[in-house]
Amino acid sequence: MDDTRGTATGEAPAGSGGGVRWATATVDARGVVIRWSTAAEQMLGYAPVEIVGHKAEGLLQGALPASGWRSLARQELWSGRIAVRHRDGGPMDVDLLACPLGDRDGNGGGTGGGGGAGQWLLATVAEPGAARDADLTERSFAQAVLPMAIHDVDLRLLRANHEMCRIVGLTEEEMRGRRSGFLTENRVDAEVERPMRRALRTGEPETALTFRRAAGEHHERAWTVSLSPLTDEYGQVLAVAVAGLEISEEYRAREGLALLNEAGLRIGTTLDVTRTAEELASTPLPRFADFISVDLLDSVLRGDEPTPDPLTGDVRLRRVAHQSAHRPDVPEAAVAVGEVDNYPEYSPPARCLTTGRAVLTGPWDTEYTRWMTRDPRRAANCPRYGVQSLIAAPLVARGNILGAALFCRSVNPEAFTEEDLLLAEQLAARAAVCIDNARRFTRERSTAVTLQRSLLPRGLPPQSAVEVATRYRPADSEYGVGGDWFDVIPLSGSRVALVVGDVVGHGIHASATMGRLRTAVRTLADMDLPPDELFTHLDDVVVRLASENVGAAENADTAADDAYVGASCLYAVYDPVSRRCCAARAGHPPPVLAKPDGTVEVVRLPAGPPLGLGDLPFESVEFEIPEGSLLALYTDGLIQSREHDVGSGIEVLCDILSTPAASLESICDSVLRSLFSTRPVDDVALLVARTHALDDGQVATWELPAEPSLVADARERVTGQLVSWGLEELTFSTELVVSELFTNAILHAGGPVQLRLIRDRTLICEVSDSSTTAPHMRRARVFDEGGRGLLLVAQLSERWGTRQIPTGKAIWAEQALPVA
Repeated sequence: MDDTRGTATGEAPAGSGGGVRWATATVDARGVVIRWSTAAEQMLGYAPVEIVGHKAEGLLQGALPASGWRSLARQELWSGRIAVRHRDGGPMDVDLLACPLGDRDGNGGGTGGGGGAGQWLLATVAEPGAARDADLTERSFAQAVLPMAIHDVDLRLLRANHEMCRIVGLTEEEMRGRRSGFLTENRVDAEVERPMRRALRTGEPETALTFRRAAGEHHERAWTVSLSPLTDEYGQVLAVAVAGLEISEEYRAREGLALLNEAGLRIGTTLDVTRTAEELASTPLPRFADFISVDLLDSVLRGDEPTPDPLTGDVRLRRVAHQSAHRPDVPEAAVAVGEVDNYPEYSPPARCLTTGRAVLTGPWDTEYTRWMTRDPRRAANCPRYGVQSLIAAPLVARGNILGAALFCRSVNPEAFTEEDLLLAEQLAARAAVCIDNARRFTRERSTAVTLQRSLLPRGLPPQSAVEVATRYRPADSEYGVGGDWFDVIPLSGSRVALVVGDVVGHGIHASATMGRLRTAVRTLADMDLPPDELFTHLDDVVVRLASENVGAAENADTAADDAYVGASCLYAVYDPVSRRCCAARAGHPPPVLAKPDGTVEVVRLPAGPPLGLGDLPFESVEFEIPEGSLLALYTDGLIQSREHDVGSGIEVLCDILSTPAASLESICDSVLRSLFSTRPVDDVALLVARTHALDDGQVATWELPAEPSLVADARERVTGQLVSWGLEELTFSTELVVSELFTNAILHAGGPVQLRLIRDRTLICEVSDSSTTAPHMRRARVFDEGGRGLLLVAQLSERWGTRQIPTGKAIWAEQALPVA
């Protein structure tokens, strides 16, 4: 038959309503389709050429009901609901009307023309809007502005819209059945294939990021690819729909921000001009450029003030750093590090320094070509390394010109863009600030910083009682020094003293006063004085300093100002054996204690008067600290600023201490981020300590009567303990120390004697008695029977001393542990 659609296209069976649209097909006696209507094509998706001449039974999704077979056999009209197969492979339920076109005697008849014996007319009602909806769906897919495609479960392309064909540069027929579209053999093919297979496996949507060039383009684009699984009514995944959205601008913006963020972390890590220039030359490689050089004015390297005016004419710059993304020997460089080069006024470095803006240039620029051919070294390198674009960015900080940075691309096939020009300016601006900071710190602050560092602890002493992190921020940003200080002082018996103080004022004068007070505190701490007694002596020191200032005043007008030396201080002594802390404060903010259970409290200490008033008492308070607690000591500049008052500052500090953190350093950083003012009016010192405790296995204590006969028993106890600790090497020396200290306690004190051994970083031997008289070494004559005991103890120990305790005194000696 020439017309495969026949005259039955869209016709209704006899007696049907004329407003109903029918999808029809004609089947001969063999069950072969001989006619196929347009409505049937639109309904099931099969073109006539795909159906006519094939068995109609192949359209069935399942078996025909038994009543249908009986009607076929009897040549009777039949109607019923059956499932047929759509072209996309999914089932479709239809109400089918089967009408024989010939009579039972084999005479042809019926409708549609050309009917004959054994032929059947199959008809079903086509949905009125189905064709229109299918057409709109097809058009929306084909004409979508986004590249779209459909892949089967083997990732072969089934459909592709016009935009996908344009980007790939192939027709849909050329791509069908192949791995095409966003599935190509480029460098990020796996970044799309993996999520696509995952979407097919899980039935869940996925997204991917890929890169490819559109047909006929030279620039690679960034695409975010949406992968949507297509399922049947039973949830079986049949295919995956792919839609791409170009995000090149957003991607480059994110990459630029990431590069700037990395530059902020990696550039300016030191206060050395050369090192900062090297960081600028290496950080953007190779993502941004293939070769970077940094040239500076000689005045910057000397630490002199650079010129604030734009440079004109030829410019002399010294090469400070350069880096290549591909070879460590940097063969692209025409100038060696340390060498001075003269840049003519038409060269990119000179042009950017004249205008104060970055310059984008390359082989297309006649001035660039003129500059490259002027220097034989550059002329030789140009064809060898093929620089295809270059950016020269000025290094300007605080309005002062420092030098220029050159960013070159040769291996990278994509030339710099206007967005890259802006990014290079931002990189250069950040680096310029760091370079200028290094210059300013090197020259203007060297004396002040040296003084400040000599007065503050350069390193925390080794001890086991606490783990400490500290921060110091001076309010005087011009000189970088102030009057706040902190200290960690190891004491006898594995104890440690934590100190934070604040001298009124800023700058050199306050820093010098701070240094004298810190020295006084360390001296008094070495005497093992209780906190309240220590403040009494320190108060006398401040009073004397004030009187000395009056005497040294140059005139009467400044005498009153110099006479006042205001200071506050907090002094706390923590014992890891008893896990108790004794603290006092002199006009200073109280410490904050955060316990391991999450509770945070401001330790209630008597305020005490500020130092320097004289003749006023101080009071100590002793309290227990659980192991693993945090104790924060700070100056008032931390909790009081223009942004918040004292109460709010303490609340913020308590909140931060109650929040678990990775380390004490991160806690200090969080505190400063939350409380340190951008325009501080006072210095800030912060000390955060996490307490540790010595377990019972590290401490041995014996209470012994003051009887001479027990000296041997004390030696035996000590020897047994040393053996259990594996310290047999110290047995002889420790026995001598114990014998001398225990004997002195019996002879000069009386009453019960306590003997204690502590195994910490050193071996500590302590003998406590009821006497308050401190022993001292004396020079024994040749025939004296005594007077050599403490000398012997001093020779056998690294350190020894005495301290007052509530029940009398304790004499202690420390010995170094054997090397493992």
